[in-house]
Amino acid sequence: MEGAFQSTVEHFGPRRDPAARAILAGVDGSDTAMRAAAFAFGMARRQGSRLVVAFVACHAPLLPLRPAVATLIDHDTATHLSAELRGQMREAAEELGVPATFVTSFGDPYATLRDTADRCQADTVVVGASQKAGHRFAGSVATKLIRAGHWPVLVVP
Repeated sequence: MEGAFQSTVEHFGPRRDPAARAILAGVDGSDTAMRAAAFAFGMARRQGSRLVVAFVACHAPLLPLRPAVATLIDHDTATHLSAELRGQMREAAEELGVPATFVTSFGDPYATLRDTADRCQADTVVVGASQKAGHRFAGSVATKLIRAGHWPVLVVP
């Protein structure tokens, strides 16, 4: 199923200056992620930066043990969420006049955000605080990004 989810890159808003500083925002549709995206849009607008918004669809931890129907439902949900987020990011980029790139990919959220930040030469990474109780023990994506130490990471509550 992983191959069926297409990675995409789309550009919105005004023409982007490749030399402009880059801000990466990770979104997953949660309230904290949407606040992080709003913060990143404002930050990009104030600083004259370009914004890269990344949505990473990840599979369930016990994927091989799940029925095929559950996997199809997960895929459809991720596809629908990606389309919804893409529309919201396009609207915000055009309304605020911020050059934005929306990246959709499949994989591990930490590894994909880390790689995307490196590829776009992000000056700052903005993510929402995890709302999952298990992340207090295993570590959240935000915690892992901070530990990577490659860029400043802003965690929005």
